[in-house]
Amino acid sequence: MKYRTLDSDLTVSAVGLGCMGMSHAYGAPANKKEMAELLAQAVGMGYTFFDTAEVYGTPDNPHDNEELVGAALKPYQDKIVLATKFGIHFDMTSTAVNKPLVPDSRPEVIRASVDASLKRLGTDHIDLYYQHRLYPKVPIEEVAGVMADLIREGKITHWGLSEATEETIRRAHAVCPVTAIQNRYSMMARWYESLFPVLTHRQCKAGEGGIRNIQRVQYAGSPREYLSAYGASFRTKDTIGILQGFQAF
Repeated sequence: MKYRTLDSDLTVSAVGLGCMGMSHAYGAPANKKEMAELLAQAVGMGYTFFDTAEVYGTPDNPHDNEELVGAALKPYQDKIVLATKFGIHFDMTSTAVNKPLVPDSRPEVIRASVDASLKRLGTDHIDLYYQHRLYPKVPIEEVAGVMADLIREGKITHWGLSEATEETIRRAHAVCPVTAIQNRYSMMARWYESLFPVLTHRQCKAGEGGIRNIQRVQYAGSPREYLSAYGASFRTKDTIGILQGFQAF
């Protein structure tokens, strides 16, 4: 396994393991014992970068994935990097098959989320904490300020943004340096390519509003995109059917 460094001090395996599908979005949750064995096997193969989110779960257990990942990876916490996310939840009061996503990044909600995630993951800090989706009602500068506070408090060590635009990244980074951007990217999802030169620019001077050393963390490779073209029409009971890019042609 090859390894890369995010920011200046967060070393991760070049290939990470996204754990969402173990509990969420792709049909019924997988067998927990089998998933725990898979996660242990991944560590043995050299994977050190594991990704989850507070929203990955089921109607019966909305936070199933964090609990699974936390329990399975607890013996390896000194060897791995855990990433999780805040900022969205599903509207469980809706009668729709695919529950609407509700963004919410109010400071008090973020603080409640991080404390709950720490408990479910069984750790005293989160290595990489992403805002899962932007929340227009709270300026990104305010969200970044909360991230700076959480870093000072030792609850998180790095933070990032998911599905973010250049303007948002620049504004957030000016308040609290952003470590990583997790945007979808594949041969069939290329709308964020304009960000690549921005995120790799390292020549700017402090105070010029530049972006330094922010790393791209790709998710959703081409197999998911291929399946979406033909699969969305008969997977309407799965969460995947309501996400951007997963509508039937």
